[in-house]
Amino acid sequence: MTQQQPGQPARTDDGAAQVTTGPEIPAADTATPELVIISGMSGAGRSTAAKCLEDLGWFVVDNLPPALIPTMVELGARSQGNVARIAVVVDVRGRRFFDNLRESLAELDARQVKRRFVFLESSDDALVRRFESVRRPHPLQGDGRIVDGIAAERELLRELRGDADLVIDTSGLNVHQLRAKMDAQFAGDEEPELRATVMSFGFKYGLPVDADLVVDMRFLPNPHWVPELRPYTGLNEEVAGYVFSQPGAKEFLDRYTELLHMIAAGYRREGKRYVTVAVGCTGGKHRSVAMSEKLAKRLAADGVETVVVHRDMGRE
Repeated sequence: MTQQQPGQPARTDDGAAQVTTGPEIPAADTATPELVIISGMSGAGRSTAAKCLEDLGWFVVDNLPPALIPTMVELGARSQGNVARIAVVVDVRGRRFFDNLRESLAELDARQVKRRFVFLESSDDALVRRFESVRRPHPLQGDGRIVDGIAAERELLRELRGDADLVIDTSGLNVHQLRAKMDAQFAGDEEPELRATVMSFGFKYGLPVDADLVVDMRFLPNPHWVPELRPYTGLNEEVAGYVFSQPGAKEFLDRYTELLHMIAAGYRREGKRYVTVAVGCTGGKHRSVAMSEKLAKRLAADGVETVVVHRDMGRE
């Protein structure tokens, strides 16, 4: 048998090239992403837990077939550090999917991939209330009752629950309390970030349906009635200068910024990670645009990741 030379493929005794196929996950090192697998009872809060990790900066994949988890880790390892933490939500109500998950976990352990398995649990009473409140059947109840589906799923997942690194009972938890538990486990020493969208809009086109906070700039004189300003928007320096030269404009900006600072601190404590501030005027062209730009800069300076959207600018 000949000795294999560096850079050459391995060969069998008869000289044929020996080819190895299949992805190779590196041994546990800085290139291999940290992995969290989320599973558990339907209705126990899997989606909320996943959303929390997403807000903490994890790359989240929902309902990934368990057999593809090692491949997902391999792709993360090839990202050169861009995907350092992966969270996968798996639904193992099907027997074959359950078997695939066990095989994937064994493969990850054999390759020394750092991973944690989180199982979301809840009492039968709490699960029944949740399914009834949304008027949806349990995925496994078939022609039976909700409790029949819960019992079937609990039996199927019993062994998996015993292997979990972290079990969270959500029976008495609301969304904010579950988020707090996930933050405590996965946020580390960093405070979860708050992200804000500041959206200008025109009242005549309707309120934004996704707004958390709405403020009205119609107490300021309208540049629309100034002929030389009418064609421009609040992005124009002359229009913005006119808006903020009006009595109450700068005072509003200062005081509302202080209010948003207090609200942002409360949102962080309650586990809310996204906020949309809607700033309105008549047409969404002048006053609301100018004020939105200033508010966004104040929020960004306060450490809030901020995006500005001018919903109705250009509609006229």
